Amino acid sequence: MVAQLPIQPGTTVRAAHIALPLDPLENRVLLCHATGLTRVQLITQAERPLTDDEAAHLNALVRRRLAGEPIAYIVGTREFFGLDFQVSDAVLIPRPDTELIVELALERLPQQGRLLDMGTGSGAIAVAVAHTRPDAAVTALDVSAAALAVAQANATNNDARVRFLQSDWFAALAPDETFDLIASNPPYIAAGDEHLSQGDLRFEPSGALTDFADGLSALRIIIDGAQARLVKGAWLLLEHGYDQAAAVRALLEKQGYTEVQSWRDLGGIERVSGGRAPL
Repeated sequence: MVAQLPIQPGTTVRAAHIALPLDPLENRVLLCHATGLTRVQLITQAERPLTDDEAAHLNALVRRRLAGEPIAYIVGTREFFGLDFQVSDAVLIPRPDTELIVELALERLPQQGRLLDMGTGSGAIAVAVAHTRPDAAVTALDVSAAALAVAQANATNNDARVRFLQSDWFAALAPDETFDLIASNPPYIAAGDEHLSQGDLRFEPSGALTDFADGLSALRIIIDGAQARLVKGAWLLLEHGYDQAAAVRALLEKQGYTEVQSWRDLGGIERVSGGRAPL
């Protein structure tokens, strides 16, 4: 596949699209990024030749992808919940599975409710909720200053009003501050899990993927501390690994949460579990 590179200056847009060694969707994304053309313009300007700079840029992008770097990091953006999000290697790439927790939060957040997104990363959950529900007071926290800078940019670019705090979980919150819903997609991959050395995960920030323990330590911290931060009857919603639903439900029940349950993503996997703070 690599033998088809480099794409030479003067190659038409159509010919470059055909010659690139990735799958058609990735070829199109990188070609659009290198040329500045839209998807429609790739068709309407199919016979336009690539300039020297465009060909060089395209070849560099494709080599990065062939080395395994995620497309989202290469082009710097990813669509999530119908919005464009900036991404960098300081944050996880937003994934479609996480849209489930946004939908669940939107269904359960009361009008003018206060939502806390813990470990916000790119701001995907907080920004999606704030954009959809401008009446809500959304707070998002993360221990990483670099991640918060990305999240703030995403809030600004999507006209979403979010308060951001640099915080090690609950530490930076005011002592008496409470919320009508807490949502989190925390690190939940166990240390040593083989998936950490495979695919896109090789390039993503390890501290946002794994708790460097059994995969449940961050979830325990949130579950144990959330009751003091939730108004009575408010929901705690947690995204977790494909095989962790039963363990998370048990942790919630142990702490006295009610209506404990799990919800399945589009792939049929129990992806989010939650419960309500006792009345």
